[in-house]
Amino acid sequence: MRWGSVMSFQIDVISDVVCPWCFIGKRNLERALETWREKHPDETPVVRWHPFQLNPQLPASGVLRKQYLEQKFGGPERAKEIYARVSAAGQRAGIDFAFDAIQVQPNTIDAHRLMHHAGERGKQDAMAEAIFRRYFLEGADLTDKETLADIAQQADLDRQESEAYLATDADRELIEEQDRRARAIGVEGVPFFIFNQRLALSGAQPPEVIVEAMEKAREELAATHQ
Repeated sequence: MRWGSVMSFQIDVISDVVCPWCFIGKRNLERALETWREKHPDETPVVRWHPFQLNPQLPASGVLRKQYLEQKFGGPERAKEIYARVSAAGQRAGIDFAFDAIQVQPNTIDAHRLMHHAGERGKQDAMAEAIFRRYFLEGADLTDKETLADIAQQADLDRQESEAYLATDADRELIEEQDRRARAIGVEGVPFFIFNQRLALSGAQPPEVIVEAMEKAREELAATHQ
């Protein structure tokens, strides 16, 4: 996996599809890109998504959300307190999280495989959007292959092709290696943004902070080509 490009502006986003801050980070990045297009109408950054599993130890079928919350936060009430801050941030970003609708905390390997599959077909961002929306707004079970095939179809991928892909173990080792690589370079939390391999930004930062980082990375890229 190559992160960044010397020929064009590239944004690499390391994330997990069950991370609410990653969904917020996507919205903030979209707003940052709107500002960027106004300032640099002739430059269109390429956004690539890379996998990170917050809970790689979960079984393939996931676990009940209630069980997960009890183990991670000490119970649903404590989780509600924590998620209240996330919900507030989501509202500011235009996301109405429906955490109560989530029944299964999934292992995300298949969802990440589907993201990779979509990326090879030029539809990775659409896939990220579809997965985030189905999971956080509708509580979809991301371990269910039929559900994932539905999401692929929503992202304008061929459903039968996606079903056939999900029925195999294709790209599983690749996803696991990319996850290990992210940890090897020091990624401990997501979202994590890398701009042109030169500048990194951690967390769901506000759009203006993302734009500032992009400008710095652009300047450094330009300096190397003088």
